Amino acid sequence: MTSDWKSLVGKLAPMLGTALGGPLAGTAIAAVAKAIGLDDKAEEDQVAEALAKVTPEQMLAIKNAEAEFKVKMAELGFKNTEDLEQIAAGDRANARQREMQVKDWTPRILAYGVTAGFFGLLSFMLRREVPAGSTDVLNVMVGSLGTAWISIVSYYFGSSAGSARKTEIMKQQGEAAK
Repeated sequence: MTSDWKSLVGKLAPMLGTALGGPLAGTAIAAVAKAIGLDDKAEEDQVAEALAKVTPEQMLAIKNAEAEFKVKMAELGFKNTEDLEQIAAGDRANARQREMQVKDWTPRILAYGVTAGFFGLLSFMLRREVPAGSTDVLNVMVGSLGTAWISIVSYYFGSSAGSARKTEIMKQQGEAAK
């Protein structure tokens, strides 16, 4: 569910959707929450739950929130989604640099723990019958661990945003060569 609502926001409001994946996620979540009638301090899971039942009026409100967000970002010097992707990439690069300098084991230990938990829980759910009444809790755990695992893979191996940008540049160069 977590990625479903983010992809919905990304389709309705691309700049807000991009911001959800970076250091401006809190601001983007607050903008979406406010647009759909929640308190701007609503938690991510509350926003996800509300967007599961999104109305056409709320979709329009999200598009309007996107316009306001673009104005605020332009005032700060960010004109498009590529600018926000660069912030997110810089944030990851800073985290990697810090890890190399400090030689902190915490990210590595967390990465191994989340990976073991994610695949361990998946294995458990595939091999055994889930106890009655525990299905929802286990599904939430799998979703949360899966989201965390994707973040870990992006941290250590890069994200698809850079790959998508590279593909776009190659396409533009191919068209220019024609």
